[in-house]
Amino acid sequence: MQYQSQSVAKLYFIAAIALFVAQILFGLIMGLQYVMGDFLFPEIPFNVARMVHTNALIVWLLMGFMGAAYYMVPEEAERELHSPKLAIALFWIFLAAAGATVLAYLTINYADLARLTGNDLLPTMGREFLEQPTIIKIGIVVVALGFLFNIGMTILKGRKTTINLVMLVGLVGLAVFFLFSFYNPTNLVQDKYFWWWTVHLWVEGVWELILGSMLAYVLIKTTGVDREVIEKWLYVIIAMALITGILGTGHHFYWIGTPEYWQIVGSVFSAMEPIPFFMMTLFAFNMVNARRREHPNKAAVLWALGTGVMAFLGAGVWGFLHTLSPVNYYTHGSQITAAHGHMAFYGAYVMIVLTMISYAMPLMRGRAGANSNKAQVVEMWSFWLMTVSMVFITLFLTGAGILQVWLQRYSDSPLPFMEVQEKIAIFYWMREYTGLVFLAGLVLYIISFFVKGEEKAA
Repeated sequence: MQYQSQSVAKLYFIAAIALFVAQILFGLIMGLQYVMGDFLFPEIPFNVARMVHTNALIVWLLMGFMGAAYYMVPEEAERELHSPKLAIALFWIFLAAAGATVLAYLTINYADLARLTGNDLLPTMGREFLEQPTIIKIGIVVVALGFLFNIGMTILKGRKTTINLVMLVGLVGLAVFFLFSFYNPTNLVQDKYFWWWTVHLWVEGVWELILGSMLAYVLIKTTGVDREVIEKWLYVIIAMALITGILGTGHHFYWIGTPEYWQIVGSVFSAMEPIPFFMMTLFAFNMVNARRREHPNKAAVLWALGTGVMAFLGAGVWGFLHTLSPVNYYTHGSQITAAHGHMAFYGAYVMIVLTMISYAMPLMRGRAGANSNKAQVVEMWSFWLMTVSMVFITLFLTGAGILQVWLQRYSDSPLPFMEVQEKIAIFYWMREYTGLVFLAGLVLYIISFFVKGEEKAA
């Protein structure tokens, strides 16, 4: 059953895709600056391109999560959204804040931006991923509180399902751990220690709950498998995700001045982090194999299956490659970290948001069940272009990282950093070319929603 208030999700999904395009464009600029250091300098210095690239990633994923919640929760709760007007107002506030932040990064010197936005009163700026001005961080908290109120009231007044409750716990955790971005101690060890309470406990903790609930929702809708079966899988997956993810935070504490026991705790529990992602892969394929009906939206099913596989490879396998402390001693901060980050974010979070958009957008645009076969063929091409290119981006960065570690850190006569960067430039060039293929896949994804053809009924 469709609820009228679900349509507010469309705004969030459209903005998410627009910011996704911006993220990839600035990623390509950064990639070219790796091999052509003066490209677009001084108009867009590397540090500015990097801020826009990473901040756009976070904001568009948050937009996607919010849109997914606004679409899923009313249907699961069997009632209209508590306040569609509040959802729309918060969207415009969030979008304006994101746009103003990016514009400020591009036009104002960062030190001047910190001074102009009152960072001296409550210092929070200057940390990776959390570069947003303090006033913008406060705005994000206001948006998050309004969003949680809207979602929470909808769930409270409606049917309580496992999917809704897991989503709510994940969203509350997201908001709570963001508060650590306001804690900026002068002691560098403490600063990095609590910085990971936002960054790690988001992406390897509460975000996994959001991922699990979204995947379970789409699989229920597209396979017809009993809700009880899917919910049992979901409970086990999120339990393993939280156990391994929370204690796995220790793999970030190895070399920052924290006690030595973190090397044991971090190694053991982060080595177990691939388990929930492997379970997620089994979950997705088992549910599709056990399906009771053929859903017309084959593209959404493909994205759902791809999420499980790529999340396991990126977050699981590539995470495990350098998570044990004796290995991490040589690899931390190298291009191996970048390889893991790219595939993990794409597999675990980018793909699940695209899955949700692929499933929900045709319905919100008045389609009977899915886009036309012709449109879905275009979308499946976009899936393969983006996914295969991301695999190659990861492989090229892994090659660069292995060579970097060998030449700069492990050999008997280590070379200077910049000399090593010159020797591995070929990998950066190959990464740039595959990035262009990824952009082509993203453009095809957008085009697929405008391809005409005979609609498929559910």
